[in-house]
Amino acid sequence: MKIMAVCGNGLGSSFMVEMNIKKVLQKINQQAEVTHSDLASAMPDAADLFIMTTDLADSASIPSDKLIVLNSIIDIDELEAKLTDYFNTH
Repeated sequence: MKIMAVCGNGLGSSFMVEMNIKKVLQKINQQAEVTHSDLASAMPDAADLFIMTTDLADSASIPSDKLIVLNSIIDIDELEAKLTDYFNTH
């Protein structure tokens, strides 16, 4: 499985989310390749799951079943809850 963290420019905030995804995956005992990218490079075939904020999700061309939308990029509890839910339902 490949997970891509997405932000507007593909720099700081997506890298921070990538690091948090890796922490959460380790905590919930899941394996995945995790990368980060800018919104323009986030094509539906680039990853199995995309994680981004609400403002970007409205502009993304990612199917909803491949998308986790975060209200806050710094809330690791929200990220953990949403990733856990994703893995429990897929």
